[in-house]
Amino acid sequence: MTSMSFGTIARGDALRARRFPLSPSEGWAALGLLLLMVLTMAWSVDDASWVAGPRGQTDFLALAAVLSVLWGFASAKAGWSRLVAHLLGAVVAALAVPIMVGSHLPEGGGPIQWFQATAAHSVDAYLDLTYFRKPLTQEVGHFLLVLGLLTWATGQFAGYVTFHHHRPLNAVVVVGIMLVANIALTAHDQLWYLVIFSLAALFLLIRFHSFDERTLWIRHRIGDAGSLSGMYLKGGAVFVAAAVVASLFLTIAARSDPLSAMWTGADQGIIDIGRQLQRIFPAGGDGTKFQFIDFAGTAQITGVWVTDNTPVLEIKTPDDGHYYWRAVTYDHFDGHAWSWSKEADANVAAGQPLLAGSADDPTALVGRRKATFTVTELTKYDPKAVFAPDAPISVDVDSTVMSVGSSTPQPLGGIQANAADYQVTALVPIDGHVDPKNGLTAHKLEAAGTDYPDSIKKLYLAPLDPGIVGPSTQTVLEAILAAHPEAKDSPYDFARAATDYLLHEGDFRYEADVQAVPCGRMSVSECFAKYKQGYCQYYASLLAVLLHMQNIPARFAQGFLPAQRSPTGIETIRASASHAWVEVYFPDYGWYQFDPTGGHIGQDVPLPEGPAVSPRPRSPRPSGGNDNGPDRPRSIPPAAGGTTAGSTGAGGPGSGPLIVIGLLLAIAVGGAAFTAYRRGPRSASEPETAWRGVVSIARRLGFAPRPNQTVFEYSAALGEVLPNARPDLQTVARAKVEVAYGRATLGDDRLHSVRDAQRRLRVALLGLIFRRRERRERRGRGIRRL
Repeated sequence: MTSMSFGTIARGDALRARRFPLSPSEGWAALGLLLLMVLTMAWSVDDASWVAGPRGQTDFLALAAVLSVLWGFASAKAGWSRLVAHLLGAVVAALAVPIMVGSHLPEGGGPIQWFQATAAHSVDAYLDLTYFRKPLTQEVGHFLLVLGLLTWATGQFAGYVTFHHHRPLNAVVVVGIMLVANIALTAHDQLWYLVIFSLAALFLLIRFHSFDERTLWIRHRIGDAGSLSGMYLKGGAVFVAAAVVASLFLTIAARSDPLSAMWTGADQGIIDIGRQLQRIFPAGGDGTKFQFIDFAGTAQITGVWVTDNTPVLEIKTPDDGHYYWRAVTYDHFDGHAWSWSKEADANVAAGQPLLAGSADDPTALVGRRKATFTVTELTKYDPKAVFAPDAPISVDVDSTVMSVGSSTPQPLGGIQANAADYQVTALVPIDGHVDPKNGLTAHKLEAAGTDYPDSIKKLYLAPLDPGIVGPSTQTVLEAILAAHPEAKDSPYDFARAATDYLLHEGDFRYEADVQAVPCGRMSVSECFAKYKQGYCQYYASLLAVLLHMQNIPARFAQGFLPAQRSPTGIETIRASASHAWVEVYFPDYGWYQFDPTGGHIGQDVPLPEGPAVSPRPRSPRPSGGNDNGPDRPRSIPPAAGGTTAGSTGAGGPGSGPLIVIGLLLAIAVGGAAFTAYRRGPRSASEPETAWRGVVSIARRLGFAPRPNQTVFEYSAALGEVLPNARPDLQTVARAKVEVAYGRATLGDDRLHSVRDAQRRLRVALLGLIFRRRERRERRGRGIRRL
């Protein structure tokens, strides 16, 4: 009895040793190489600064990569099936990743508080995009969560497929795709990440190949398996080193671009995708290439302004004028983005008037002259915006004019050409320095008055959205009026004074990266007024808000700054010249630009004073919906319940009901999916099809048939594991044998019985998930594990 007990204990120890070996058969080096591969991918994503805000928010990705690989490795060595390993891994990730994300959010606290912070950020992002209908969200917690889960999923898959299925190539491909995709969308130089990944991947493949060959030699007792492994590893190391050195040499010394034609025209597809993604995931730091020049229906303002010196336009000018190359203008500001309040498109034939009958019709403007510009676009971006200074008249190619607003006539939003090269004719200001009588001067605009057209008042003097104006913006307005008393009664004087205040007097500082500025839920203009750090979109947004507060029609414009001109009159415009400024409306004179951007970026040139001009009689205050005056910021009443945009108070939906609704929806969808799965085939099933379905389900759950098993042997073995399913298994197996081997033709009754048995088996076979112990015990008795 004692000897039997000792024998049993010894066999149990041996079984545990086989099940949980102290060292993996593939060697710890294989695990280390896989960890290095996945870590390289995580470091690459971290370096790209995908998430707006302070650097370091994505530092947790390395920890997520390590833990996910270790989970895949441990579940493979524990003998878990693919379904069980990945399902439990998803549960662990759902708990661990939010905690890791929350530890890098500003709320602080412990693991529970970190998890709650991640959930709160995700709910706030959802509310921004759905309940408050913002064009984008400034939350980052959900973005960090997505990056963390992607990293975890990649590492878990790589660990499991490498050590369970012994398919390291699959891991190399998946991790490599993630790494290369990130590098392709990253402005930072990440060549060395690719080198490290390549070294780790090649050594991992060589090691597994050596392991497989060694196993084969041991099985067939051929020679010294240890010597074979050493030979493979040494030869492989020499090959990898030579290949990497040669690749680096070619990278430095040569350039090959054989597939460039495949990507022609693909840039706009990237822009369209990026435009949608930026609504959900705010763009990150200077490492991401999703910061693109995009003159479309929305100008989203993020925490960083990223451009480069890529040439994008060549413009031949007819004179030595100083021109801002405008592409689009926007009328509506929600605090974080400028957009068109309502868009209407009109096709205009080549050479025909672009703005005839619109609110921006330039034919009656005073102080203007015609000028024609030849524009050549050096990029392949679509849509092809028409770049023109001041008031465009016509284009020599077919075009589409985007008007904005709901009133008639409508002002201009932008123009798109149907060709990359075109000539555009525009009315540009006559230089008041050269011709004070006919040109634009400060005195003329001071005397222009405030008799604005109704369409201009209705669109550009509409009430600002709630939350845009705050105490800091009000303080800036009061400071401007105190320093420039003359600006109270003249729109031009106020626009000039506000521009000068932002440029020189208010201690505002140009910063291209303001991700570290704690704006929170403040509007861009309020944040800039408070912290006085930002780039051109921040300057222009605050100036436009200040003008609105003074009942002065203003719009937000984007395009390119003037560039250095060649002796032949050609300006080469680079991406780094992309810019934003403000245009102010003056009766009879149209729109005139003001550029408040400091840091020697803006190229604002004040008008000459010119001869004195008698002012027009002043009209009453414009009735654009603002009766608050300059001392009280304009806003529309909050929605019922007392909430304003950006809040999640009692008037808006809380996160609790949303979570409950989400759970109910998930349960409903899961129930519907299970019902559809359970119903299975609706018509009579062929025995061969029914049998293949049974085998397929069992195989996926780890109970595949042995190659030498007959149909009846396999069904009997399954019946031992699932006794309640035995009758249905026999029904399907008998029909399969009769048709496949006996050439029998079954009647409708038999076929329907096969279908009903198959339906019941689709549910009964799910019980194999919980039969791991029986599977191990019967591993040698008829069923093998995949």
